[in-house]
Amino acid sequence: MNTDILHAGELKKADPVFGQLSFDDHEQIVFCNDKDTGLKAIIGIHNTVLGPALGGTRMWNYNSEWEALNDVLRLSRGMTFKSAITGLNLGGGKAVIIGDAKTRKTPELMRRFGEFVNTLGGKYITAEDVGMETSDMDLVRDVTPYVTGVSESRGGAGNPSPITAYGVYMGMKAAAAHRFGTDKLEGKQVLVQGIGHVGESLVEHLTKEGAKVFITDINEDRLQEVSKKYGAVIYAGDDLYTAAVDIYAPCALGATINDDTVYKIKAGVVAGAANNQLADENRHGKILMERGIAYAPDFLINAGGIINVYAELEGYGKDEIIRKTENIYTTTLEIFAHSAKNGCSTHQSALRVAQGRIDTRKQGKGA
Repeated sequence: MNTDILHAGELKKADPVFGQLSFDDHEQIVFCNDKDTGLKAIIGIHNTVLGPALGGTRMWNYNSEWEALNDVLRLSRGMTFKSAITGLNLGGGKAVIIGDAKTRKTPELMRRFGEFVNTLGGKYITAEDVGMETSDMDLVRDVTPYVTGVSESRGGAGNPSPITAYGVYMGMKAAAAHRFGTDKLEGKQVLVQGIGHVGESLVEHLTKEGAKVFITDINEDRLQEVSKKYGAVIYAGDDLYTAAVDIYAPCALGATINDDTVYKIKAGVVAGAANNQLADENRHGKILMERGIAYAPDFLINAGGIINVYAELEGYGKDEIIRKTENIYTTTLEIFAHSAKNGCSTHQSALRVAQGRIDTRKQGKGA
């Protein structure tokens, strides 16, 4: 056991949790540690005004615990606004497990994590995210009812990735309609960065419509597999952000639109599945707007997944899941109109609309 205790001066240097820029008035943060399974996890509960905080669990080999904390804070905050703007009676939460999912994840670790989730009594409901599979959620269900995205054989809605991709596709078409005057993607050149479960499903939708799809990923085997399956072209340029394409679709990790890339982007539309695509949501969102690039806010168009798992709580079926997901198209157009009317970025417009719903509920006026 480590008995060293930080002195007050040293603690100040450590950047306490409440001092993190991404803290943003979180209601609760839970640090989970279990020596026997090797579990080290953080659960972030940002806001529960509209309902219980629902958000997936991400397992990632973070460089530091501070990096993991910042990620869970940013992700859980995003879930608050995602549920609010989509019209769901849910709050925002997220969890991260520190470690390589390929080598560190075990059934025992997942069940132990589920036990920690259970101690929150339903204030946080978990689901699948990066590094997780439906089978992992089934293991969590063994020890807690506060989990969604379980397999259909256990009464769940199954893998949310295809629905997430469909929502991104709807949002992308709306952004194209705003920027190009038509939502037809046939002949449009689209660069998809990251071809995991969601990215691959998005590639499928795009190729079926006749778009010319370019793909990039750190996994060479996946590139070859998806390229062969859908006829997508593996991007071979030196800098994907300077690619002369119509649409850039970030579908990997966040913050790809940052100080190094925001002025390089040549695409007329940015619409993808990744969370927290803007490293600085205020500044970079404004720059995209000033450059005439139509940015479809990530937490709006990637909401298909939470719509899918919300069905498990509300008991609605596939038809209603599709209807709610297709409504992302209409909401995206409304956000572009709101942005133009108010002279603010689409990201800020989406935040204002989402926050408005939260404030209305908080004031007891219903929403």
